[in-house]
Amino acid sequence: MQSYKRNAVERLIRMLLMKDQSLVRKLLVFSALLVVIPISFIGLFSYEKSSQVLENEARSYSWQIIRQVNTHIEYYVGDFEIEILKILNNQTIEQFLQMSTQEELESSGMSGNIKHVLQNAAYSRSDITNITVYLNQVGLVDSQDVRFNRGHPIEPFEPQFFQEILPDTAEPVIFTRTLADDEKKEYVISVARRLFSPKTLKPIGFIVLDVNFKRFKEIASQVNIGHSGFMYIVDSQGNYVYNPSFSKIGKKATLQHIQDILHRESGSFITEGDDKKLLTYSHSGFLGWTVITSIPYKELIQSSISIRNTIFITVLLTLFFAAIFGTGLASSIITPLRSLQKMMKRVEEGDFNGEVKVLSKDEIGILSNGFNKMVNRLNELVNEIYLSKLRETEMLFRQKEIELKALQAQINPHFLFNSLETIRGMALERDMDDISEISASLAKLLRYNINNKSQTVTLAEEILNTKEYLRIQKYRFGEKFEYEFSIPDWARKQNIVKFSIQPIVENSFKYGIETSGGISRITIKAVQESDQVYVISIQDNGIGISQEKLEEINKNLLRKDVIEGGPGIGIVNVHRRIGHLFGEEYGITLQSSEGKGAIVSIRLPLNNDLK
Repeated sequence: MQSYKRNAVERLIRMLLMKDQSLVRKLLVFSALLVVIPISFIGLFSYEKSSQVLENEARSYSWQIIRQVNTHIEYYVGDFEIEILKILNNQTIEQFLQMSTQEELESSGMSGNIKHVLQNAAYSRSDITNITVYLNQVGLVDSQDVRFNRGHPIEPFEPQFFQEILPDTAEPVIFTRTLADDEKKEYVISVARRLFSPKTLKPIGFIVLDVNFKRFKEIASQVNIGHSGFMYIVDSQGNYVYNPSFSKIGKKATLQHIQDILHRESGSFITEGDDKKLLTYSHSGFLGWTVITSIPYKELIQSSISIRNTIFITVLLTLFFAAIFGTGLASSIITPLRSLQKMMKRVEEGDFNGEVKVLSKDEIGILSNGFNKMVNRLNELVNEIYLSKLRETEMLFRQKEIELKALQAQINPHFLFNSLETIRGMALERDMDDISEISASLAKLLRYNINNKSQTVTLAEEILNTKEYLRIQKYRFGEKFEYEFSIPDWARKQNIVKFSIQPIVENSFKYGIETSGGISRITIKAVQESDQVYVISIQDNGIGISQEKLEEINKNLLRKDVIEGGPGIGIVNVHRRIGHLFGEEYGITLQSSEGKGAIVSIRLPLNNDLK
C-alpha cells in the first residue's frame, strides 16, 4: 500500500514537472508560466497598492478640505459674535437693556430707534436674515425681515425655547431652524447668547442673530470633492446643518454610522453595501458641528481599474508574442541538440568517427565544435593524461620517500658504539669516571639512533636523548653552562619527530653559546597553546641572531632543499620532517635579536587521548 502511494506521488511529480514531455513543450509551458505568474502577481500587487494609495490620498485630500471648511466656518461664525458685541455696545441698545418693564419701553418711545439699530446691523450684511433682542418682563424687538418687506415677525417667537437651550453664561449657542410665513420659508443658522444686566450681572434676556445660507453656499461651491463627492455639516444632535439638498437641512442625518461619527473627534471609513462611499469626518469643538465629506468608492478606484485592465491586456499580448517567439527559439535550440544527442550515442557505443554539423556560432555551436574536438582527441587525452598523472604521482611518492630517507639518513654507528663501550671499559679500569660517563652518554645517543627506527617518538624519549647530549656538554663547559627542563606530565606522552630537539640545542651551542662570555643557560619547556596544539620552546641567553641572518634562516625554512646541505641545515631538516609527518601548519619558528639570545619554538599537534 505504501509502495503504491509512493509510486502515485512520483507519477504526479513527474507529470507536474513535465519530465516525460519534449523540450519544446516544456519551454512553451514554462515560458508562459514565467510570464503569467510574475505579471499577474505584479498586476494584483499594483492594483491593491494603487487602490490603497488612492484611498489614502483621498483621505488626506478630504482632511485638508475639512480643515479648510472648519477654519472658514469658525472664522465666519466668529464674525457674528463680533457683530453681536457691536450691537450690544450701541448706546440705544444699552439704554434698552436697562429697562425693566414693557410700560417703560412704551413710554420711552425708543422702540423705533431700537428697531432702526437692528435693521442697520441687518442691512450691513446680506447674509443676516433677522436680529432679535428679547428682555424679560419688557418684550421683544427684532429687525423684521426687510428683504420680505413685512411688518411682523417672521415666525411666532417662543422665548421659552431659548431660555432652555442657552447656558447661564455669555457663551453663544449655534443651531439651525426654519423661518417661515404664509409666502415663503427660509432655513437659517441662529447664533444666540444670553444678556446680562450691567448693574446686577443677572440674566435679563437674550439676543438672536439669524444667518441665511448664502455664505455657506459660497464656501461649499469652492470645495471640490472629486468629481461627484459631497460635503455635509451635522450638528451635535445629528441634524443636518448643511446639505446640498436644502430640503434635508434641519432633519436627521441618514448617513451610515452617524451616531459613531457624532461621538468621535475625527475618522474615516468606507460604507457598506453596493454603493460604497469613503466618509471622512472631523468634529469642531468651537461650533459643536461635524463636517463630513463623501466620495463614491468607484471614483477612488477608477484609476486602479484602468491599471488592472492595462495589465490584463499586457499579459495577453505578452503571451501571444511569447508563444510565437518561443516556438522559433525552441526550434533553433532543439534541432542542433538532437544532432548532438545522436552523436553522443555513437560515442557512448565506442564509435569516435564522425562529427556533429555546426550550424551556428552561438553557445550550441560552440558546444558542438568543442564536442567534435573532444571526440577527436579523446583516446589521446585519456592515454596522455592518465599515464602522465600516474607517472607524476609515482614520482611524487618516490621524491617524498627519497627526501624522508635523506632527512633520516645517518652514518651506521655500530662500529662507533662498540669502540665507545671499549673506551668506557678501559676508563673504569683506570678509575677515570668522567671519561666513562661521557662515553656512556655518547653510547646512549648512538643506541637511540640504532634501536628506534620509527620516525616519531614520545617527548619523554626525545627529552632523555637531549639530556644525554647536554650532560656531555656539561663536562665540556663545566660551571659556565647550565640547563633546565620544564616538561609537564601531560606532555611526556605526546608524539614528536625523532631527533628534533637535539639538533636545535646543538645549534644553540654552535652559534650562540660557544662565543659568548659568562654563564650560558638553555631552558627547554612545553606549553599547551590550544586544544589541538602544544609548543616546545628552546631558549638560550647567547649572542643572539642579527636581523639579516634571522630573515635568511626564515627563508631557508620555507624554500631550502635539505639535499643542498650547508649552514643551518639541521634546523631546516627538523622543520621539513615535522611538515611531512604532521602537516604544513606545524613546524619551527624563531625569535631573536643581537645580544639577547634566541627562542626556537616547535609547534606540534596535541593528542588529547595521550594526556
